[in-house]
Amino acid sequence: MPKRLRLTRRFPVAMTEDGYRNLRRFSKEAGLDEGEALSFLFENFNSVIDEDNLTHRLRLFNSELEVRKK
Repeated sequence: MPKRLRLTRRFPVAMTEDGYRNLRRFSKEAGLDEGEALSFLFENFNSVIDEDNLTHRLRLFNSELEVRKK
C-alpha cells in the first residue's frame, strides 16, 4: 500500500516552546503528525493566512527576536 503522504525533505528546525505547543495542538486536532501538519500549512500557506495579520505579527516577532534569544 503506498504511503498517504511521501515526505521527501527533512531539516533541523528550532522552534519556540509556544510555537511547538501550537503545532502539536494543531496536528492533534487535524489528525496529523507534526511533519504532516507543517507540510499542510506550507503547501496551503496563502489560503490559511490573513495577509494583513501576518505582516503585523511578523513585524512584532522581528522586533522582539533579539530579546527572545537571550
